[in-house]
Amino acid sequence: SQHRRDSVHFGQTELMPMPKATQSMQNLRLVQQSCRASLFAWFVSGLLCASFGGVAQAQPGGLGVHLQAEFSRPEVAALKGVVPTAPARLRVWGFEVYDARLWTPVGFRHGLALQFPFALELQYLRKLEGASIASRSIDEMRRLGSFSDAQAQSWLAAMRELFPNVGVGERITGVNLPGEGAEFWVNGQRVGVVRDPVFARFFFGIWLDERTSEPKLRAQLLQGLPP
Repeated sequence: SQHRRDSVHFGQTELMPMPKATQSMQNLRLVQQSCRASLFAWFVSGLLCASFGGVAQAQPGGLGVHLQAEFSRPEVAALKGVVPTAPARLRVWGFEVYDARLWTPVGFRHGLALQFPFALELQYLRKLEGASIASRSIDEMRRLGSFSDAQAQSWLAAMRELFPNVGVGERITGVNLPGEGAEFWVNGQRVGVVRDPVFARFFFGIWLDERTSEPKLRAQLLQGLPP
């Protein structure tokens, strides 16, 4: 039977340095925009975007079967037509923690992000305890605005129940459900929903809000997406 749980996380952030704005990067942005407008977004982004030095929305290498497999993941396939941003890497005190990326639909505007169904994917690069992920999420959410102690306790309890301990290569993906809340997946398995749009606003704000503790990561995740 399916677990009825409620939430997920991620924490503060530090990313991989981006290359300077070269002609290749300018060409890449044009290709990315074209990919988003195309019915063949996954195919085009894989074959065209990858030709510009590995800084593409699709991960470099293994483009054919590997790319198709990524787009067929249930948490992504259910969103229909989304394409990934380039991954951004979190490092804490020199330790690599996870790679983050967004899966967004055509027409997505980051200034109105919560009005769109989108996914935030974290692929972990080291072992972490689920309880620590939940606690760090609450800490980061508090940076974005005020909410009651009752809300904090409810959200923390939900996340602690939901978040598993993770290892290298494992994924936690949060899916925004506009006007409803947030749905969470672990390694392609749906693990629960938090039916609270206020929670979703604070949770996804960890990465998308201008008040995030990691503005450089936010900038990298939103690069090429219209405001």
